[in-house]
Amino acid sequence: MTITQTARPFVLCEAEVVLAQRLSPSFVRVHLAAPELAEFGTVGPSYDQRIKLVFPHEGGPLPVLGEGQDWYAEWLALPEAERGHMRTYTVRDVLGSGPDTRVVVDLVTHGTDGHGEAGPGSRWAASATVGSRVLLLGPRKGVVYGGIEFAAPEDSELLLVGDETAVPAIAAVLAQLPVDAAGAAFLEVPLGMDVQSLVHPPRVEVTWLPREGRPVGSLLHEAVLGHLGAGAAPVEVPEAEVEVGLWETPTYSSSGDSLDEHTTSVGHDLADLYAWIAGESRVVTGLRRALVRDLGLDRRQVAFMGYWREGVSMGA
Repeated sequence: MTITQTARPFVLCEAEVVLAQRLSPSFVRVHLAAPELAEFGTVGPSYDQRIKLVFPHEGGPLPVLGEGQDWYAEWLALPEAERGHMRTYTVRDVLGSGPDTRVVVDLVTHGTDGHGEAGPGSRWAASATVGSRVLLLGPRKGVVYGGIEFAAPEDSELLLVGDETAVPAIAAVLAQLPVDAAGAAFLEVPLGMDVQSLVHPPRVEVTWLPREGRPVGSLLHEAVLGHLGAGAAPVEVPEAEVEVGLWETPTYSSSGDSLDEHTTSVGHDLADLYAWIAGESRVVTGLRRALVRDLGLDRRQVAFMGYWREGVSMGA
């Protein structure tokens, strides 16, 4: 499609909840609708496509933005009381077409097992009903938008790892993989009741890890290294070394580290592995060190993303 000079190369609109479902104690699914979502779409598979949602302050209206290209600067320029709260989410699915397009988003309601605090997105999700409204920023059909980190080479052995905040992204990726994809997915969730039935290729083994009150990430490290045949105690990451905005992919490092270093796996055949790991920043940091530093996984074979930090209020 052709985008005129004045049209934004993205979709930014006020969307309404047309369906709200409590999937489990920790997950709420909403279907969002708006006429503008007829133009919502990605170039190729959406995989772990990120979007922005802006929630109103409790009892207040949504912020009003103009038609300019620099929407973020315009949003920041609003008085704090009028801005609402911006958070990042993954597209779980897109249903319908044209004016009937529905963007499906799964939201986590933190705190169900005593870990994590209920922030603005969590509180909104817990009270969302038909008619609730948010601002939505996402990709426009035919326009390169970014926000997709999953980029597994063909025929790679997959390793997908995440806590509850990464479950929607992993679920979306699994549903879009080719039928002959192979590997494993480990999903840690607060409670056994949070386990979901997911569509996935038959050669991708999906393992759910309910914490049931244990610390965040306490089950992931052992499960992942056990899967790789490299059992080890969890890597302890000092508080001062936790990178809150940890984001490292084959093409980008939030720490500024070089991605051109070649490494050799130590006693483990990881040449065909592609790892996608997301969740709480301290947990992700520990897993990154175990795989890259201890097992020698080439940094270009992995995406590590700190979606949140326990005890820290995260922004957009």
